[in-house]
Amino acid sequence: MAKKTIQRFLPDPNKIRHHKSLRIFGHLLQDANLWHLNRRSARGAFAVGLFFAFIPVPFQMVLAAAGAIVFRVNLPISVALVWLTNPLTMPPIFYGSYLVGTLLLNQPEQHFVFEASWAWFLESIETIGPAFLLGSLVCASIASIIGYFGIDIIWRRTVLKAWSARN
Repeated sequence: MAKKTIQRFLPDPNKIRHHKSLRIFGHLLQDANLWHLNRRSARGAFAVGLFFAFIPVPFQMVLAAAGAIVFRVNLPISVALVWLTNPLTMPPIFYGSYLVGTLLLNQPEQHFVFEASWAWFLESIETIGPAFLLGSLVCASIASIIGYFGIDIIWRRTVLKAWSARN
Protein backbone atom coordinates (compact mmCIF):
# COMPACT_ATOMS: atom_id res chain seq x y z
CA MET A 1 0.00 0.00 0.00
CA ALA A 2 2.69 2.53 0.98
CA LYS A 3 4.73 1.59 -2.07
CA LYS A 4 1.76 2.02 -4.42
CA THR A 5 0.81 5.34 -2.84
CA ILE A 6 4.31 6.73 -3.19
CA GLN A 7 4.71 5.43 -6.76
CA ARG A 8 1.61 7.32 -7.87
CA PHE A 9 3.28 10.62 -7.06
CA LEU A 10 6.74 9.85 -8.45
CA PRO A 11 7.79 11.34 -11.76
CA ASP A 12 8.96 9.18 -14.63
CA PRO A 13 12.59 8.03 -14.09
CA ASN A 14 13.51 8.80 -17.71
CA LYS A 15 12.30 12.36 -17.27
CA ILE A 16 14.54 12.77 -14.23
CA ARG A 17 17.54 11.10 -15.89
CA HIS A 18 17.38 13.64 -18.70
CA HIS A 19 16.64 16.71 -16.56
CA LYS A 20 19.15 19.39 -17.58
CA SER A 21 20.28 20.23 -14.04
CA LEU A 22 20.95 16.56 -13.24
CA ARG A 23 22.98 15.78 -16.36
CA ILE A 24 26.16 16.57 -14.45
CA PHE A 25 25.83 13.17 -12.77
CA GLY A 26 26.01 11.38 -16.14
CA HIS A 27 26.42 7.60 -15.81
CA LEU A 28 25.88 7.70 -12.03
CA LEU A 29 22.14 8.03 -12.72
CA GLN A 30 22.17 4.57 -14.28
CA ASP A 31 22.54 2.84 -10.89
CA ALA A 32 19.40 0.73 -10.47
CA ASN A 33 19.34 1.32 -6.70
CA LEU A 34 18.46 4.97 -7.33
CA TRP A 35 15.19 3.94 -8.94
CA HIS A 36 14.05 1.04 -6.72
CA LEU A 37 11.28 1.70 -4.27
CA ASN A 38 11.50 -0.31 -1.08
CA ARG A 39 11.48 0.52 2.62
CA ARG A 40 15.21 1.18 2.81
CA SER A 41 15.33 3.41 -0.26
CA ALA A 42 12.18 5.32 0.68
CA ARG A 43 13.20 6.12 4.24
CA GLY A 44 16.68 7.18 3.13
CA ALA A 45 15.25 9.31 0.33
CA PHE A 46 12.93 11.08 2.78
CA ALA A 47 15.88 11.79 5.04
CA VAL A 48 18.02 13.18 2.20
CA GLY A 49 15.21 15.18 0.57
CA LEU A 50 13.95 16.74 3.79
CA PHE A 51 17.45 17.61 4.90
CA PHE A 52 18.22 19.57 1.75
CA ALA A 53 14.76 21.16 1.70
CA PHE A 54 15.69 23.08 4.85
CA ILE A 55 19.17 24.10 3.73
CA PRO A 56 18.98 27.65 2.28
CA VAL A 57 21.15 27.27 -0.80
CA PRO A 58 20.46 27.48 -4.51
CA PHE A 59 20.33 24.25 -6.50
CA GLN A 60 18.80 22.17 -3.71
CA MET A 61 17.65 19.60 -6.29
CA VAL A 62 21.22 18.97 -7.37
CA LEU A 63 22.36 18.56 -3.77
CA ALA A 64 19.48 16.16 -3.04
CA ALA A 65 20.37 14.15 -6.15
CA ALA A 66 24.00 14.01 -5.05
CA GLY A 67 22.91 12.86 -1.59
CA ALA A 68 20.69 10.18 -3.11
CA ILE A 69 23.60 8.95 -5.24
CA VAL A 70 26.00 8.89 -2.28
CA PHE A 71 23.58 7.04 0.01
CA ARG A 72 22.11 4.96 -2.85
CA VAL A 73 18.50 5.80 -2.03
CA ASN A 74 15.52 6.62 -4.25
CA LEU A 75 16.49 9.64 -6.33
CA PRO A 76 13.01 10.79 -7.46
CA ILE A 77 11.75 10.98 -3.87
CA SER A 78 14.84 12.85 -2.71
CA VAL A 79 14.58 15.41 -5.50
CA ALA A 80 10.80 15.81 -5.18
CA LEU A 81 10.92 16.46 -1.42
CA VAL A 82 13.17 19.46 -1.92
CA TRP A 83 10.11 21.24 -3.32
CA LEU A 84 8.69 21.31 0.20
CA THR A 85 10.42 24.68 0.29
CA ASN A 86 8.93 26.48 -2.66
CA PRO A 87 8.31 30.20 -3.17
CA LEU A 88 5.12 30.01 -1.08
CA THR A 89 6.52 28.01 1.84
CA MET A 90 10.05 29.41 2.00
CA PRO A 91 9.28 32.57 4.00
CA PRO A 92 7.52 30.83 6.93
CA ILE A 93 9.91 27.85 6.95
CA PHE A 94 13.05 29.97 6.86
CA TYR A 95 11.67 32.46 9.36
CA GLY A 96 10.92 29.53 11.66
CA SER A 97 14.50 28.33 11.15
CA TYR A 98 15.73 31.80 12.09
CA LEU A 99 13.64 31.72 15.28
CA VAL A 100 15.07 28.31 16.20
CA GLY A 101 18.57 29.72 15.67
CA THR A 102 17.91 32.75 17.89
CA LEU A 103 16.56 30.44 20.58
CA LEU A 104 19.63 28.17 20.42
CA LEU A 105 22.07 31.08 20.38
CA ASN A 106 20.10 32.86 23.11
CA GLN A 107 19.91 36.01 20.99
CA PRO A 108 17.02 38.44 20.73
CA GLU A 109 15.09 38.52 17.49
CA GLN A 110 16.23 41.28 15.18
CA HIS A 111 13.76 43.19 13.09
CA PHE A 112 14.64 43.10 9.43
CA VAL A 113 13.03 43.89 6.12
CA PHE A 114 13.96 41.73 3.17
CA GLU A 115 15.47 43.44 0.14
CA ALA A 116 16.55 41.68 -3.01
CA SER A 117 20.00 43.25 -3.12
CA TRP A 118 23.57 42.14 -2.68
CA ALA A 119 24.21 44.85 -0.06
CA TRP A 120 21.29 43.62 2.08
CA PHE A 121 22.56 40.05 1.78
CA LEU A 122 26.08 40.96 2.92
CA GLU A 123 24.75 42.99 5.84
CA SER A 124 22.37 40.19 6.87
CA ILE A 125 25.12 37.57 6.91
CA GLU A 126 26.67 39.42 9.83
CA THR A 127 23.46 40.23 11.72
CA ILE A 128 20.86 37.49 11.25
CA GLY A 129 23.05 35.02 9.35
CA PRO A 130 24.49 32.95 12.23
CA ALA A 131 21.08 32.37 13.84
CA PHE A 132 19.46 31.62 10.48
CA LEU A 133 22.14 29.17 9.37
CA LEU A 134 22.25 27.34 12.70
CA GLY A 135 18.44 27.16 12.82
CA SER A 136 18.34 25.86 9.26
CA LEU A 137 20.87 23.14 10.05
CA VAL A 138 19.00 22.08 13.19
CA CYS A 139 15.60 22.09 11.45
CA ALA A 140 17.07 20.16 8.50
CA SER A 141 18.48 17.53 10.83
CA ILE A 142 15.26 17.18 12.80
CA ALA A 143 13.12 16.99 9.65
CA SER A 144 15.49 14.41 8.22
CA ILE A 145 15.31 12.21 11.32
CA ILE A 146 11.52 12.51 11.55
CA GLY A 147 11.17 11.70 7.84
CA TYR A 148 13.47 8.68 8.12
CA PHE A 149 11.74 7.08 11.10
CA GLY A 150 8.26 8.28 10.11
CA ILE A 151 8.38 6.59 6.71
CA ASP A 152 9.90 3.49 8.29
CA ILE A 153 7.03 3.24 10.78
CA ILE A 154 4.37 3.92 8.15
CA TRP A 155 5.91 1.36 5.78
CA ARG A 156 6.11 -1.33 8.49
CA ARG A 157 2.53 -0.73 9.64
CA THR A 158 1.25 -0.91 6.09
CA VAL A 159 3.05 -4.21 5.49
CA LEU A 160 1.78 -5.66 8.78
CA LYS A 161 -1.74 -4.56 7.93
CA ALA A 162 -1.50 -6.18 4.50
CA TRP A 163 -0.19 -9.42 6.04
CA SER A 164 -2.94 -9.53 8.64
CA ALA A 165 -5.56 -8.93 5.92
CA ARG A 166 -4.26 -11.99 4.07
CA ASN A 167 -4.99 -14.29 7.03
